[in-house]
Amino acid sequence: MEINAGNTVWLLLSSALVLLMTPGLALFYGGLNRSKGALNMMMMSFSCIGIISILWSLYGFSLAFGSNDSDGVNKFIGSFSQYFGTGTSWLPEIWGTTGIPTYVFMAFQMMFAIITVALISGSLSDRLKFGGWVIFAIAWFTLVYVPVAHWVWGGGWIGAHLHALDFAGGTAVHINAGAAALGVILVLGKRIGWPRENMRPHNVPFVALGAGLLWFGWFGFNAGSELTVDGTAAAAFVNTQLATAAALVGWCVVEWLRDGKPTMVGASSGAVAGLVAITPACGFVAPLPAALIGIIAGAVCALAVGLKYKLGYDDSLDVVGVHFVGGWIGSLSIGFFATTQVNSAITDALGAKEGLFYGGGAEQLWRQFAGSAVVTVYSLVIAAVIAFILKAVKVLRVSDDAEIGGIDIADHGETAYDFTPAGGSGGGGAFAMAGLKPGAGVDADGKADVSQKVAG
Repeated sequence: MEINAGNTVWLLLSSALVLLMTPGLALFYGGLNRSKGALNMMMMSFSCIGIISILWSLYGFSLAFGSNDSDGVNKFIGSFSQYFGTGTSWLPEIWGTTGIPTYVFMAFQMMFAIITVALISGSLSDRLKFGGWVIFAIAWFTLVYVPVAHWVWGGGWIGAHLHALDFAGGTAVHINAGAAALGVILVLGKRIGWPRENMRPHNVPFVALGAGLLWFGWFGFNAGSELTVDGTAAAAFVNTQLATAAALVGWCVVEWLRDGKPTMVGASSGAVAGLVAITPACGFVAPLPAALIGIIAGAVCALAVGLKYKLGYDDSLDVVGVHFVGGWIGSLSIGFFATTQVNSAITDALGAKEGLFYGGGAEQLWRQFAGSAVVTVYSLVIAAVIAFILKAVKVLRVSDDAEIGGIDIADHGETAYDFTPAGGSGGGGAFAMAGLKPGAGVDADGKADVSQKVAG
């Protein structure tokens, strides 16, 4: 089969768009964080670009998307040899019937792996050692993301045998990352002072810019997942816009009714919630249901982020409330709204059923629930086990001194902002700007006093 130039160009462009989402995520998370941990927060995203790219090319792609002669093994993991390493033996290959070189498909899926791992970091801000993050990212990618990607997209049991649908990553990306975030924070514990102290976002324009980059890149994330340039890709593109816009409105309406004022952080978070929710369904539902999914996701996620205060888990930047909850909304929505009018492959190539509202009954809804539930439990448990091991060997959490003083200085030796006065050291510098006297927050031994609030 010859290379299809149109499909190949579209997937190359989509791959670049999806890669842009990770720096966008770094800005989004960095702005939501306190200033003294902004660089650490952003570094966790950027480190994934380096680490996961290498691991994906070495073994991740082969284990997730390689084929195996044994059907029993292929339900759970891909090939241990087919695409290993960065050799050129499969350079001339075409991926399936798309006319796209396998190398290009590998690169596209690489970008998904990168951002999925990076998403988890938003729940861990200000207190997770960077070295611990690196170890966790490698372990979770290998033990969870790779097999789950195979189960859902690579011919594994969730997609090919259970016939649960996931167009672009509601289960494999968002539920997967959200469940992992919950598993880690239950082991990691709360930030010092949470929830007593006000830990507000330090840079709302960064939040808005990051959300805008995520929104822009998400068109490659969703529409690119069709792999070909056709009507389904067009539907995925339109549905992505409508659901995101509706979710932005839904979140702001909840804020307006509950708090009396809509916020920029709320609008940005609502947009991300809509992007998350439409991701698994974008290539299976019509535009009006997509808008409905979006407004439901925006409203529900706006309420869900408050659960951490009632249940007592410190999900710093609301990964659980947005990605986990939004992913579940999107996955279950397929069971209600999936239709062959948008994508004939639902019943033909994918062996699934139409949604409840399109005459398919409740069978697909059950399949969506089962697939999402298994990924939830698997990811949460493995993430918690990895965190327990890191905690046992004392590489999980920074010291109280480092957390109070700022993880940026402790782990990276730099800060996001230079508060040194132009005229030198006089005037108190950052302490003065924080409303503290030099030396405040330090006990008689010169160590940080955890009872002294230090402004973020």
